[in-house]
Amino acid sequence: MENKLPTSDQNFVESLIPQRFPFVMVNSIADYSETQLVSGFEIKEENIFVQDGIFQASGLVEHQAQSVALHTGYKFYLLGKEAPTGYIGAIKTFEATKLPKLGDLLTSEVSIINEMMGVTLVDIVTKINDEVIAKSQMKTVVM
Repeated sequence: MENKLPTSDQNFVESLIPQRFPFVMVNSIADYSETQLVSGFEIKEENIFVQDGIFQASGLVEHQAQSVALHTGYKFYLLGKEAPTGYIGAIKTFEATKLPKLGDLLTSEVSIINEMMGVTLVDIVTKINDEVIAKSQMKTVVM
């Protein structure tokens, strides 16, 4: 398959993850490698995690998890296969130092620490511009 990066083609990005509107929390891929992915997401008013103009911490966790799903989905796309469904197996750590507001553009870097038998351990750092606003480490499981 062809490498289509970087892309902000919403239809293409959504084809790589199992979530559908209104539960999609990623809308671009800036970079991909076997061990890394950089995703993006613009906070819009209609988002289900926005309350009083602020994107909630639960939305940040979901954005980070979907960024991991995007890594898996893009890997399967490059192999010419359909992406599997996955879920969060465990959240080891999560820290948010700032909550995004309407119009903010999130950039998340997923770093694969270990991947074995459908379980992936990842570090995720989310930024607005160059400011780190959230970090987590989680395990995701592919069915």
